[in-house]
Amino acid sequence: MALLAWAIVNGQLSANPLEDIRDTTGIWTLRFLILTLSITPLRRLTGWHGIIRFRRMLGLFAFFHGVLHFITYVWLDQFFAFGAMLEDLTKRRFIMAGYVSFALLIPLAVTSTRKWIAKLGGKRWQMLHRLIYASAAAGVIHYFWRVKLDVQRPLLYAGILALLLSFRAWPFVRPIQRSSM
Repeated sequence: MALLAWAIVNGQLSANPLEDIRDTTGIWTLRFLILTLSITPLRRLTGWHGIIRFRRMLGLFAFFHGVLHFITYVWLDQFFAFGAMLEDLTKRRFIMAGYVSFALLIPLAVTSTRKWIAKLGGKRWQMLHRLIYASAAAGVIHYFWRVKLDVQRPLLYAGILALLLSFRAWPFVRPIQRSSM
């Protein structure tokens, strides 16, 4: 965010500053989602349990950048033309994927406090917060469909996300493999 603000203040954006702001906030949303998802594998692989305290902060950073990305679209790109946004939503599938990704982040941000954990109970809170998997996947799809031609970076994010999700799935798959032997 600081680098984007610096670029804006110093006139270092391209000829299309709206696109620069929109793309930067979107890519950082995805990066923070992936960083959030990487906490558990890092903790399990390294035994560094203290890293878990950064997960909520990273998730809220993802939400913050997602809000900025959404506001950039709603305000700066569409000028609150809700009819045009609805038409965009039905016409362009990458917009739908972006809406889904963002909408899934909202309950996660709202319920990220200790009070909500206590209110929902640990198991229900944990189930709800698994929406991050779907949100990150929808974010990768949003990025992939958005760029159209040069899909190298979206595929890189898809690969990292697949690796992180398979790491989480591995404990569930391993017992199934053993029982079939």
